[in-house]
Amino acid sequence: MRKLGLIAGGGALPREVAEHCVNAGRPLYVLRLKGFADPEMDEFDGLEVGLAELGKSIKALKAENCQAICFAGVVDRPDFAALKPDLRGLAALPGAIAAARKGDDALLRFIVHEFEREGFAVEGAHEVVDDLTLPQGVLGQVAPREADQADIARALEVARAIGQLDVGQGAVVVHGLVLAVEAQEGTDAMLVRCAQLPSALRGAPEAPAGVLAKAPKPIQERRVDLPTIGVATVRGAARAGLAGIVGEAGALLVLDREAVIRTADELGLFIYGAPAQSA
Repeated sequence: MRKLGLIAGGGALPREVAEHCVNAGRPLYVLRLKGFADPEMDEFDGLEVGLAELGKSIKALKAENCQAICFAGVVDRPDFAALKPDLRGLAALPGAIAAARKGDDALLRFIVHEFEREGFAVEGAHEVVDDLTLPQGVLGQVAPREADQADIARALEVARAIGQLDVGQGAVVVHGLVLAVEAQEGTDAMLVRCAQLPSALRGAPEAPAGVLAKAPKPIQERRVDLPTIGVATVRGAARAGLAGIVGEAGALLVLDREAVIRTADELGLFIYGAPAQSA
């Protein structure tokens, strides 16, 4: 079993990956990204590194005999002028800046390539933890109604369309009307915006309507940045009066799955895995 170097950003995903490795007996070393990784990641063997300390990161991973790496967690788009790169990071910086001008996904692919050049295999979080993605069909006890089907189709269509433009991964549709699309603010903030819209445009807890859809971008580096939902997403969708959440089966990460299912069931929201779009 090859040792995994986990490059940890913020949020719950890095811990879920790390705990899976520990429980599975897989050797693990964690690089905690300074300013992003949660303090609870300190309990795992590893090292804190700056976002642009590429040389320090590679040296540590090789010293620990990590053959594979996994990027997990939230990392905001950097202010390149504020970065403090080491020599290896400085050499890569012009390429990173050029890639960033083409969009977030181009930047992620550039970063992945830098590690692959050093001989590391790159594993997606969903490859490390094999039951992390949304299965096809209903997750939990609440199923979409016939009245929800049109919103499901429309929301997925919009989410895929903005992904094609490298804008975001999520969209909210209620009764055929696009209430919001996700950009740099993220899903939680988008749902807050929806909850603040006039009640005539959206559903309510006593009469939920509409769907949050999340879909990967067509050009996305899926080993690094699959769309994600968690308990906060479910609660945010409920506060916005939505009837449910939909994603592509096998292409949406579900963090803390048991808690997500329990929360969705308690709030009366469906979570549905749609068949993946044909290539």
